[in-house]
Amino acid sequence: MTKSIPPTDEQTIRCPRLGHQIPFSFCRMENKGLPCFKTLDCWYVHFPVEAHLKAELTPEQWEKAFDRSSSPKMESLLELIERSKKVKEQES
Repeated sequence: MTKSIPPTDEQTIRCPRLGHQIPFSFCRMENKGLPCFKTLDCWYVHFPVEAHLKAELTPEQWEKAFDRSSSPKMESLLELIERSKKVKEQES
């Protein structure tokens, strides 16, 4: 089994979200200490990023970082709708 060693900070790639060069160490911690959801897409050509992160993260962390079944924007919209409903019910 090949050990997946992440690139050093000297190697950077262009971030499609930020628009400038960044190292893997930034991508690894960008999401409140978890990897950016695009990390797998951006780094797979440079080293076995999926194997590295699966070995490094817990299953819960992996799911939180890469489960794309619901977007944060959608979640926040649903929360706002629920809050509005409660306020409206209290006013009635």
